[in-house]
Amino acid sequence: MDPSRLCKTSSSAQPSRVLSLSTAHRVPAVFHRLGQVAVRVHPLQGVSVVPRAGLRVQPQSVSFLKGAVRPGRKVEMFATSFDTLASIDAGERDIQVVFDNTTDAECTVITVQGKDHANLLMTLTGAFTTAGLNVVSASITSDDGRVLDVFRVQTTDGKKLPEANFDALRQQIIGLAMTSSRSSKPAIYGIVAAAEVERLRPLAGGAASQSEVQTLELAAAEMAQAAAELVAKEREILNLRTKGADARTLSARETQRAEAAAALERKMAAMEAVLAARRTILAEPEAKKEQASASIMETMKPPMGARATAGAGCGNGYEILFQGFNWESHRHKWYKTLAGQVKEIAKAGFTAVWLPPPSDSVSPQGYLPRDLYELNCAYGSEAELRDLISIMHEHGLKVIADIVVNHRCASYQGSDGKWNKFGGRLAWDASAICCNNPAYGGRGNPKQGDDYTAAPNVDHSQERVRQDLSQWMKYLRNSIGFDGWRFDFVRGYPGQYAKQYIDETVPEMAFGEYWDACDYTDGVLNYNQDSHRQRTVNWCDGTGGTAAAFDFTTKGILQEAVSRKEYWRLVDGQGRPPGVMGMWPSRAITFIDNHDTGSTLNHWPFPSSHVAEGYAYLITHCGTPCIFYDHFYEEKGGLRKAILDLMALRKRNGINCRSKVVVKKSTADVYAAVIDDKIAMKIGPGDWSPNQSGVRVNGKELKLSCSGYNWAVWEGQP
Repeated sequence: MDPSRLCKTSSSAQPSRVLSLSTAHRVPAVFHRLGQVAVRVHPLQGVSVVPRAGLRVQPQSVSFLKGAVRPGRKVEMFATSFDTLASIDAGERDIQVVFDNTTDAECTVITVQGKDHANLLMTLTGAFTTAGLNVVSASITSDDGRVLDVFRVQTTDGKKLPEANFDALRQQIIGLAMTSSRSSKPAIYGIVAAAEVERLRPLAGGAASQSEVQTLELAAAEMAQAAAELVAKEREILNLRTKGADARTLSARETQRAEAAAALERKMAAMEAVLAARRTILAEPEAKKEQASASIMETMKPPMGARATAGAGCGNGYEILFQGFNWESHRHKWYKTLAGQVKEIAKAGFTAVWLPPPSDSVSPQGYLPRDLYELNCAYGSEAELRDLISIMHEHGLKVIADIVVNHRCASYQGSDGKWNKFGGRLAWDASAICCNNPAYGGRGNPKQGDDYTAAPNVDHSQERVRQDLSQWMKYLRNSIGFDGWRFDFVRGYPGQYAKQYIDETVPEMAFGEYWDACDYTDGVLNYNQDSHRQRTVNWCDGTGGTAAAFDFTTKGILQEAVSRKEYWRLVDGQGRPPGVMGMWPSRAITFIDNHDTGSTLNHWPFPSSHVAEGYAYLITHCGTPCIFYDHFYEEKGGLRKAILDLMALRKRNGINCRSKVVVKKSTADVYAAVIDDKIAMKIGPGDWSPNQSGVRVNGKELKLSCSGYNWAVWEGQP
């Protein structure tokens, strides 16, 4: 065919429409409409010709047009000689998908061009595979926020895609592209893995999701895809270095490489979790359920050397702790405020209330104590404190004092001009301060724990110092009326000293704040947090088991699981809960947030839309749950009601710090467990119910007790 029949540079023929392209160079990419065709001019990618759906254009004619059209040159086109081609209207969409069965003798050529969309490459390849197509080759081009991708595809039997399937596949691609959430990839590496992910992911939501084989296959495909994406980024960086790219360009690519490395770490963690679940839960034989349950209980115990025969720890094992303050409570007459809330706190089912530090302090929150015996502080007077404790005791509540003894602020400057002269009844000097605390001129022994730079660090290795602190705590216990201790910043001194303070004061509860960073790789929380929780267990062991500790490991894992839909994190490699509660549950104080992590400080807040879901996990599981003041008094979204319902269920079924947890399912979108063979629970958007899974209590199906966004709890029927 003579190409001149399609395109001329004069108006001698009778065109259906005539278009001047004189403005095409003024914008990054312009689509020009000529009735039956669209001509796309891009400053870097050149000219492309797209006909209306159902029309035909010969490949050689397209080549001619691309060579003939230039900005400012008038083009005339006729719609009479087009070959088979399907497209979407370029003027109405920002993604254009064109199918061509004529250009290539063996393959269908699919061209995608337009605005770049998040996750576009994976969307395309996944859609191809779902449609039963194999990608033979591909050309991927990305520039200025736009893409031009050309794929050669065949059906699984090596044939071209039937024209009757063009429209359905096109609509699928467009629909998926508009809802995806990740960046498109700059190279072809990983295209097969990406397609496998899209093919396998639908299985996770249907009946086939019950098969651990398919779960493993999906995890493997996602890991392979993530690895391929990292390879692509690193190849790109190597190529840029070879070409002498500038530092700014390389820095941007390094940021992308770090993101890809983090994505791979996340998928590797998911694979590790899948393998752990297959070993310990999904493959558990029916005939050995009783034996397996006993084994799980045994693994929940710490090593023999760490097991205490006595001690305060988590009290009677059935405690539900209430943190009775937040970071801003000092701004109010807090002791009086709390006294007015005692009745409803007790009615809710709490057994103990944790109060803020009671002593005179440089900071109004109480965490920079000065004169320990001076109990008139920002929260109220000593008399108001005594009244509050008395009211709490009348309602059967234990009262826990926040003990800050890692450090103490001086009242005066010493002879060396440094703040190391203490006032009040404990009139210490620089000799009571650790010698490796030079800012305060310490002359005591070296620090045996982590340094706290904001104040003089107390030297607990000295007997006289320990005796002074023990006498002060006996005063709080016997005269003021406190029933137990929460030890602040216990990373600063060995557990053996906390043991002495506990032994000499005999509290009903005692627990410490051992807060250190979880384990991360490339900015991604590791699946295996054994070393992190072991450090907390070691501190508890150092107290001879007389003290429990806040389970920061569980907090870190739980909030990562719910915020990123990675519920597979909630079971460890031995089938146990992954935090301290899975290693030594009777010494785990579990929590969602506190005055440091949440409140107005927000150092490490739990995702706000998942708080009730988090409590559905904590309150139904082993360990001792601690409910934060801000959450208990939050009516929005039904949070207060959810907490009350869950607490009532825990008490009704006798769930305690040593309760048996059997994980039933732990995948990307759902976690489910049965506790003490009495209740069943699930969190996450995925589908699970005990009755559909064959769980029975007393031979009967369970009834739904309470539920909310992404969570539900069932209990047995009498």
